[in-house]
Amino acid sequence: MTPLEQAATAALHAPSVFNTQPWSWRIDGDTMELHADASRRLDATDRDGRLLALSCGAALHHALTKLAALGWSFEVSRLPDPAQPSLLARVHLGSPVPPTSVRLAEAIPQRRTDRRPFGARTVSDEELTKLRLLVEASGAYLHVVPRDEITALAISAELAGHAELNDPEYREELRQWTHRPAGSGDGIPAATAVEPGLRRVPVRDYVPDEQAGLTVGAAHDEGASFVILFGRGDTPIQLLQAGEALSALLLQATADGLATAPLSDAIEVEWPRVLVRGLLADLGEPYLAVRLGYTADTTPLPPRPRRTAADVIVSS
Repeated sequence: MTPLEQAATAALHAPSVFNTQPWSWRIDGDTMELHADASRRLDATDRDGRLLALSCGAALHHALTKLAALGWSFEVSRLPDPAQPSLLARVHLGSPVPPTSVRLAEAIPQRRTDRRPFGARTVSDEELTKLRLLVEASGAYLHVVPRDEITALAISAELAGHAELNDPEYREELRQWTHRPAGSGDGIPAATAVEPGLRRVPVRDYVPDEQAGLTVGAAHDEGASFVILFGRGDTPIQLLQAGEALSALLLQATADGLATAPLSDAIEVEWPRVLVRGLLADLGEPYLAVRLGYTADTTPLPPRPRRTAADVIVSS
């Protein structure tokens, strides 16, 4: 594989809403383009495409991290052509340079969304500060939710969860993406969902009419930290960069031994989002929350579906 093909292949591991993987890559010589795949947008869950943009930003950061670890310089143009709104980024490959971001690149295939409860071990202030500074360097902001305000985040998630499960369009969309055709390489199979249980902040019930593959166990996220990724607005460029910041956060946390789980439900419904915005003292626009901690169950997670390089890469 060429360096650009290796980068686009590494991006297959990026997180995305409902594991839709809503992107494609076009490679021509020393240039690679990232395109949003609107056919994979969630019309009920993500009506304005905010989560699609975040997902694509995460894929972009995964690809750039891989290029840096392979020892290549590059130039990135974000939203380079207003006439092509689906064209999110254009990457020009440069010359060989000393490798960087090697630890983050090594974390790419290791990172998993772990929906199981985390244990009593707490995340250190030093780690949270490191992650906050990393997010800020990527063009977004990170708010660590104080322990006495986690209840407000929990209420927001619970309200959003009830509203969505009472929405027939959402229920049908959820059913479609948790019952994907064999070999599709995407979606959330029941084996990777966790059963409902007592949690500090509710976790989305992906299979409300079936048995989830993961048990909730005895832990209750006692030591978990909750952070909110946010920015000054929700323009396309801000959302794309927020996705890059999310990727940086998740990869660094994984490299440092933390388990992670993005939580977007409280942001998907407008009025719970207002409550989350209040946790930011109205200083910014919340993009999503992330649960950080140390897993109480060391059993390996079930395999996660991923599309193949041939599904997402077009080479000229």
